[in-house]
Amino acid sequence: MPQITNILVVNLEGNRNQFLYILFHMTFNFFYHFGRYVLLLKTAFSRPEKFSMYWKETMRQMDDIGVGSIVIIGIISVFIGAVTSVQFAYQLDGTLVPRWYIGYIVRDSAIIELAPTISCLVLAGKVGSNIAAEIGGMRQKEHIDAMEIMGVNTASYLVMPKIIAALIMIPLLVCLAAFISIMGGYIASVLGGLITHEEYLRGLRAFFTDYNVVMMIIKALVFAFILTSVSAYQGYYVKGGSIELGQASTQAVVYSDILILFADYVIALLLTQ
Repeated sequence: MPQITNILVVNLEGNRNQFLYILFHMTFNFFYHFGRYVLLLKTAFSRPEKFSMYWKETMRQMDDIGVGSIVIIGIISVFIGAVTSVQFAYQLDGTLVPRWYIGYIVRDSAIIELAPTISCLVLAGKVGSNIAAEIGGMRQKEHIDAMEIMGVNTASYLVMPKIIAALIMIPLLVCLAAFISIMGGYIASVLGGLITHEEYLRGLRAFFTDYNVVMMIIKALVFAFILTSVSAYQGYYVKGGSIELGQASTQAVVYSDILILFADYVIALLLTQ
C-alpha cells in the first residue's frame, strides 16, 4: 500500500507540473503574439512614404474586398432572411401572436445580429484567408525583404491599405446584406403564401429604432478591423514553406472567427445596457 500511495503521489505531482507548464506556455504565447500584433499595428499606421502608392493599393483592396464579395454576401443574405421568416412562421402556428410579426423579426434579426455577424464570419473565410495567403506568399518569396531593402515600410504598405479598405467596404456590404435579408424574408413569406404583402410591410415598419442601425455599423467596423488585422498578422510573420502558409491561412480564419464572436458578445453587452 505505501508503494501504491507513493506512485499515485508521483503521478499527481507530474500531472500538476505538466499542467502548470502548459498553462505557462499558453500564457507566454498569448502575450508574445499580442505584443507583436500591437507593434505591427503601430508600424502599419505610420506616415506613408508616398501617398499615391498607398492610394492605388487602397483602391485595389477596396475592389477585392468589396466588389469581389458582393455575390457571396448576396447569396448568403437571401437565405438568411428566407430561413428566418419560415422558421418564425412555424413558431407562430397555434399562438395568438399576429402574423405580421414575421416582418418585424426578420428586420431586427437581420439588422442587429445576422447581417453583421454572419457576413463577417463568411468574409473572414474569404477575405481573411486571401490576405494571409497574399502577405505570407510575399514573405516566403522574399518580396517583403526586397521592399525593406528599398526603404519601404512593408508593414504600412501591406497592412494599412487593407484595413482602410475593409473599414470602408465591409460596413457597406453589411448594409447590403441587411437589405437583401429583408428581401429574402419577403420572398419566402409573401411569395411563399405565409402572409400577405401588407402584413409584411406592417411588420417592417413596426417598432423601428434607429439605434439598431448604429449598432449594426459599429459591429461591422469592429469586425472588419479584426478580420483584416489578424489575417495580415498571420501572413506577415509566416515562416517555412507551403505547409506553414496553409496553416497560417487556416489560423487567420479560425482566430478571426473566434475574435469576431467574442467582440459580438462584448458589443452586445456594452450597447444594450
